[in-house]
Amino acid sequence: MSIRNATKAIILHDNKILLNKCHAPDIGGYFALPGGGQNQYETMEEAVIRECLEETGYTVVPDAFVALYEEIYVRESVREKYPDYSHKVLHIFRCSIVNAKKGIPLEWDSWQLDCVWIDLDKVDSTNLLPSIVRENLNHLIHSEIPLYLGSHFIDFEKTV
Repeated sequence: MSIRNATKAIILHDNKILLNKCHAPDIGGYFALPGGGQNQYETMEEAVIRECLEETGYTVVPDAFVALYEEIYVRESVREKYPDYSHKVLHIFRCSIVNAKKGIPLEWDSWQLDCVWIDLDKVDSTNLLPSIVRENLNHLIHSEIPLYLGSHFIDFEKTV
C-alpha cells in the first residue's frame, strides 16, 4: 500500500462551480471536485491542469493552493482491493478557466457521469463529497490562507 497524492480543483465561473456528477453503487449520487492522482515526476500544478482537462474538457490555471485533506480507509477489505487508493492526500487548488470553450473530456473519473456547473448558492444542498469541502467551500473560495481540513478515517465498504 502506498500513499496517493491527488489534486482537486475548485473551478469558478459566473458565480458557479464546476463539479463532477457521480454515482457509486454503495452511496448513490454525489458530486466531487474535478481532479485525481499525481503522476511520478509531475508537479501538483501540472497534475491539476491535466486532471481537469481529462475529466471536464476545460483547460484551467491554478490560482492558489487552498487546502490539504487526508482520507484513510480503515477496512482491510478496501485496503486489499484498492491498495493505491485507500490512503489519499488531496491537494486542493482554486483554479480559473483559460477560456470558456469546453473541449471533449478525455478520461472520466470512476463513477463520473458528467461535469456540471452548479450555482454557488445551491452547493450547500448538494451531496458534495468529501463533505468537509462543502462545509468549508466559502473559506476555500475567498481566503488567501490555505486551510488544513484534517484527516478522515473512512470505516465502511465504500468502493474507491
